[in-house]
Parts: sequence; C-alpha cells; structure tokens
Amino acid sequence: MTLLRMKFLIIFWTLSFIAYGDAGDKQRKLYLSADKQVWKSDSNQYKRLYQQLNDYPLQPYLDQKRLMHNITLAKSSEILKFLDKYQGSPLERPLRKKWLKYLAKRNRQTLFIESYKPVANVAMTCYYYRYKLNKGALEKDILPKVTSLWLVGKSQPKVCDPLFKKWQQAGYRTESIIWRRIKLAAIGGKHTLIPYLTKLLPKSQQYLASLWHKVRRDPAYITRLKRFRNKSAAEAEIFSYGIKRLIWRNPKSALKVYDKAVSVFTFTEQQQQLITQKFALALASKHHKDAQKWLHKVEARLLDDGLIQWRIADALRSQDWSAIIAELDSLPKANQSKLLWRYWYGRSLIETGNKEAGQSLLTEVATQRHYYGFLASSYLGIPFNLQDQPLEFTKQEKTQVFSHAAAKRAFEFFYLGRYTQARKEWNYWLTHLNDKQKLIAAKVANEAQWYDRAIFTLSKVGYLNDVNLRFPLAFDDEIIRHSDKNKINPAWAFAIARRESSFMPDAHSAVGAKGLMQIMPGTAKHLIRRSVSKKYLLNARNNIKLGTKYLRKLLDRNNGNRVLATASYNAGPYRVKSWLKNIPSIPADMWIETIPYKETRDYVKSVLAYQQIYQVRVGQSGSLFDELVTMDIVN
Repeated sequence: MTLLRMKFLIIFWTLSFIAYGDAGDKQRKLYLSADKQVWKSDSNQYKRLYQQLNDYPLQPYLDQKRLMHNITLAKSSEILKFLDKYQGSPLERPLRKKWLKYLAKRNRQTLFIESYKPVANVAMTCYYYRYKLNKGALEKDILPKVTSLWLVGKSQPKVCDPLFKKWQQAGYRTESIIWRRIKLAAIGGKHTLIPYLTKLLPKSQQYLASLWHKVRRDPAYITRLKRFRNKSAAEAEIFSYGIKRLIWRNPKSALKVYDKAVSVFTFTEQQQQLITQKFALALASKHHKDAQKWLHKVEARLLDDGLIQWRIADALRSQDWSAIIAELDSLPKANQSKLLWRYWYGRSLIETGNKEAGQSLLTEVATQRHYYGFLASSYLGIPFNLQDQPLEFTKQEKTQVFSHAAAKRAFEFFYLGRYTQARKEWNYWLTHLNDKQKLIAAKVANEAQWYDRAIFTLSKVGYLNDVNLRFPLAFDDEIIRHSDKNKINPAWAFAIARRESSFMPDAHSAVGAKGLMQIMPGTAKHLIRRSVSKKYLLNARNNIKLGTKYLRKLLDRNNGNRVLATASYNAGPYRVKSWLKNIPSIPADMWIETIPYKETRDYVKSVLAYQQIYQVRVGQSGSLFDELVTMDIVN
C-alpha cells in the first residue's frame, strides 16, 4: 500500500467514524457484494447482506435499485413512499423517471398524475399535461404552459404531438411563435427542423425561412446580395446573422460584402453595433490590419472585457508607450479599476518618465494574489503577496455539518470511486447548508483528499484566501516523482493539473480530453506508441505520467520556454507555432496579451499564477515572474 493510500485511509476512517460509526472496510465490501446481487433480492444470501447494512449510508441505493428492477403496480405503495422520503435527493429522480415511464406505457393516468414531479424529461411532461386534460383540467390552465415545450430549436418527442395539436387548434401556434422557433433552430439549434417549420408559414413568408436555413448551413450564402430580393427588415436580420458568422471564417469576404450591404439594407442601430462588435473581435483576434479601426467603432457603452482586452493588446503590439497611455485613457472609467488596465497603465507611466506615479500604481497592483499582482511585484522587485487567510473550524463544527445523510452518502461514494454519484450527493447536501457550513464542508473535503469539491465550493461561496485549500498538494507523491523523472518543475505540473481539472481524476472535456491533466487519447498514443483505453487515462497515476512526459516534450520543442510550452499544452504546438510567424521580438507579458484565443490567453495567465503559488507550496524560493518580466518572445 502506497503512502498516499495510507494517508487517505487514515483520514477517511476518521471521517467515517464522525459520520456513522466505524463501518470500516467491512461494510463497504458488504455493500459492493450486495450491490451486485440486488437483482436477486429474494435470495437468502442477499437478505443476509442487506440486514448487515442497516446503519450503512448507501443502503437506500440498494432499495432504489431493487424497486427499479422489474417495476410492477404491486410495488406502487412502496415506490411512492420511497419517492416521498427522498424527494429532491439524487435517490429520487432515476426511480421516479422509470416509474413514470412504466405508468405511461400502461396508460395509468390517475396514478401517473399522483406520482408526477418534473424529472427533466419532455416526454413525461407531455404525458402529464395530456393526462391532466383528459381528467378534466381546463385548457386555459394547461395549454399556455405548452408553448415553452414547443418553442425550442429541436424536434420534440412524438408523444407530445397530440398535446401540440390541441395547443395549435386553440390558436396558440401563431405566425410570431413559428418565427421564433425558426430563429431558435437557425441560431444554435437543429437547422434540419427548419424545412418542417417553413411549411407552417404562409406561402409569402416561406422564402424567408428557406433563406434562414441556407444562411445557417453556409454563411457565405450572404455574399450574393441579389438573393435578398426585397432588402426588407426580415432579410436584414438574416443577413446580420450571417455576416457575424462569416467574419470569423472569411474576413476579406465579410468586409467586402458588408461594405455593399450598408447601402442596400436598413440595419437597426442594434444590428449595426452587434455587427461592429463581432467584426472588431474577429479581426483583432486574427491580427487583421483593420482591427484597430473596428475596435474604435464600438460605442463605449457596448465595450465588454473581450473588446477592451483587444484594444489594449492592439496598442501593446506597437510598443509605443505614449500611444498605449492614450489608448488606456480612452477606455471607460469603469474599466480603469481592473488589474489589466492598472498594470499596463503603471508600466506605461514608468516607460514615459512618470516613474513615481507608475510605481505607486504598480505597488497597489502588487498586493493582489493574481497574475498581474505577481507581474507587478517582480517588475518593482518587491515580495509578492499570497494574502493567505486559512480557514479554521473545530471538530464539533465539522461533526455537526457532516451529520447530514447526504454528506455520508457523498463521502462513501467518493471512497468507492463512484465520483459521479458522489458529486450528485455532494451538490444535494450543499443545498441544505449556509455559506459558513459550506466552507466547513470544503475543509472536510480537503482533509479527505476530495480536492475538487473543496476548490469548487470555496469558489461558489466566494472565499478565495485559503491558499492551501484552493491550491492543494494533491497527488503529490505521483506528481513530484514523475516531474523529477521528466526533469520539469513539479510546481508547473501541479499548476497544470489544478487548471485543467481541479484534481478531478474522472474529468472529461467536450473535445475528448480525459483525466487529471486532461490528456487527449491521440496525445497519449503519440507519447507511448500505442492506443490506450478510457479507463487507462482516468487512472490518476497513468494520467500524471503522461501529462508530465508531454510537458517535457513541449518544453524541449519550445527551447525551454515555459510560456510557449504552457500555451502549447492548451492550444496545441502547431497553433502556437503559427502565432509566432512574422512577429518581431516582443516582451513576454505583451505577447501573452496578444494570444488570439481568449481561452489560451486566460489559461497561460492562470497557470503562471498557479505555478507561483505552488512554488511556495513545494518550498521553492524566488519568483518565476522575475524571469517573465525580462523575457522576450521571438520567432
């Protein structure tokens, strides 16, 4: 047994004792055995196992599984009693959903209505409204609620069709409602729904729906303005939707057609401003020569953080400090309190000779535990400030908060490695706690080495100053060992894992990255010359081994430059290489501000700040930002 595992068991056994007595490993083994046999709940062996688990927190899950297996009407009384007892908890929804489906299949309308509560299932909601109407509910009380079921950008289950027919016959499916659904389908929904919706419109309006469909499928369709035959307000809306997509795909084409469109369409002021915003953002992120012009076309009241970032970044590229000051001065006063603005304004003042004012401003920024705070402290040559304010609670406070049944279930699932169920119970538990109790829960989670719950809960409450809880030395044996093996700074590996997953071993991303350090299956295959399974990547030890090895490769590929290696870990090495083409030598802090992708730009800032914190945590002296403020990025 590893030292890490022993530490975990000692802590968890302590928590287990607090929660429900010293159940220990024996009851967990009994539960796992009973869980496998719950489908044979009438057997003597299962009954013996079940009786030995009377005080065990997860015993209700055996009841839930037993009730869900081979549902019958004979179980209705027991099912309703269970659902009432665990209403709102993660134990309720799976059973209620299956029970409702069973009743709907058998057309048991009265019992369905009695059993119904929302279960995030449109089909069950449609059955409920249909059955209510069948049992005499007034249409005026039910049908207005149906509008929200129909008004979505995708197809709905066929069981809803009879309900939608009544709703339509009652006059709720107006032309305005149809148009709203077409737009939902076009803008982010399923565009394949549009042909069906088109047929619901009057003949004179159907060409507009077809236009929506074609522009959704290919925004370049707007480049031939003669396709917009009437240049009406409705056509202007479709064009403005398309041009805001086209500017990202083909700036040259979008700029050319928009220059013509403004003379033939009558755009509303809002449409013009939204188009301007999209043009400014897209062109700036692509380093387009017209970016500055479009950035300054956006009205001050409509400037968001992204546009302000690019106005500053575009000025920084010139490295003309007087021009940078002028740009910063032109931004709305409301933005001048932000660390981004204050750091660069302080730097600009110093560079233009106003040293005292600039240093005063940077000194204020340096008090913050933040990327810009660390930059400012290194630039001034003063110590950085972690603002560490540890949370302390008594054993009695922890015991009191931990006494909730959901807490016990959450930690048991966590110990068993059933992280999804553990998080559901955790989230349910938090709904019963005030902010102080949530902080206690975060402390308990950290002590049990359930690091991601501690991190997320602190963030949710808004308490950010317990540095050790927010930046734990999670999986330290493995991270330090593999970092040493790959000759990288373990603080960097800790920072990457913290930013990627908050130390959640089973983390999944939308693009397919998995595990603690969010490794893509293709990256893993490249690193170890063979395909690996999902299970392999979700093993924390394997994931750390691959992640640290990949960091070493990226560091070598970028000539030891940790900034570029960090950007490559997020955006990919080929993309970072493309960003470096045709750029002059530029200070590293300026280059970071000009990274085209917001996600990568924020990622690099976060990882650098996190690494600084982790260098303190692992006992390293000095500031890595001392190197950053003197570093240049060169092609």
